[in-house]
Amino acid sequence: MKKRMLLYFGSFDPVHNGHIALAEYAIERNLADEVALIISPQNPFKADVLQTPEYTRFEMAEMACKESKYPEQIKPSVIEFVLEKPSYTINTLDYLKENCGDMMEFAIITGSDIWERFDEWKDYERILNEYKIYVYPRKGYAVEKFADRVTILEDAPYMEFSSTEVRDMSGRGGDISKMVCAPVAEYITKNQLWTPAGRIVRLTSLIEAGNESAALYIERGRCHFQYNDWGKAINDFNKAMALEPENKEAKQLHDMVYEILSFRYKDIYNP
Repeated sequence: MKKRMLLYFGSFDPVHNGHIALAEYAIERNLADEVALIISPQNPFKADVLQTPEYTRFEMAEMACKESKYPEQIKPSVIEFVLEKPSYTINTLDYLKENCGDMMEFAIITGSDIWERFDEWKDYERILNEYKIYVYPRKGYAVEKFADRVTILEDAPYMEFSSTEVRDMSGRGGDISKMVCAPVAEYITKNQLWTPAGRIVRLTSLIEAGNESAALYIERGRCHFQYNDWGKAINDFNKAMALEPENKEAKQLHDMVYEILSFRYKDIYNP
């Protein structure tokens, strides 16, 4: 008999308690023998340059899976790290079927927020026809598309927060102990993953490596702004506007810093 593998695709930036609770639910409901968290190195719908490095996300996922109720049945996978980028679900499924299909049968689990854009996925009809799909509800996203062709997990654990909220809370120095497991929280704090200081270091390394873009300069300028480092902030917003003269966000941020400087530092030339 083939092993039933449930594939949970996502950025997991970072993995949080809601992700793990859902994987545990899948095991307890006998939806699969094992759940694999397929960590996407490059999501076609997200700006890759601002994502946390893939192996950092994998390390956190590995910690969280080991802390789960079923560490032998819930594990992260790096399969998409070695495949062609950007990562398309159908390409990963084809690879797994070709290389593991004689031992495993695959199903997919995804959230209703992701499902809303399912018809934009590459070869989505093939996925619908060839794989069992489970969709768990997310607040504000009803399962309307292809509802008769998927299994809706109405009683799945509700995710009270998102990875974005974990990053924001961590960046503000807030308490994330109820959002992620202890080893992941410690890892995030130790590596200053989303503090302004940590972000500045990473963004600077990306820029110096030749990934210069308005988005990177705007993000780094925001971090400098949080430290009241007005000069560095305005310099970054200027660089963003030099790259993209029509970038409204860069101009708005530049003008905001300029107003702060004009108000705080009056002199005989600027009474």
